[in-house]
Amino acid sequence: MNRTDVTTALETALTSVLDRPVTGLEGNTRLFDDLHLDSTTMLEMLMDVEDSLGLEVDPEELDADDFETVDTFTTFTLTQLSGSKTA
Repeated sequence: MNRTDVTTALETALTSVLDRPVTGLEGNTRLFDDLHLDSTTMLEMLMDVEDSLGLEVDPEELDADDFETVDTFTTFTLTQLSGSKTA
């Protein structure tokens, strides 16, 4: 699993949640400010990403900073994936 895989899963999830095509995300794209997500759509997006990547996120490990940009979300997701493989 790499950054491109996570970004693709994120684009697919956002397309579903926002009910409009989301493609070409860049690392500095801000999820709340640029894509106009709110807490509900963010959780829906996270659940879609969890399903597509086989990831299970502990709600206590969620931090708003992890959802600031595509890069911060990708780093968070890759960290979660690497941790779940060793657990």
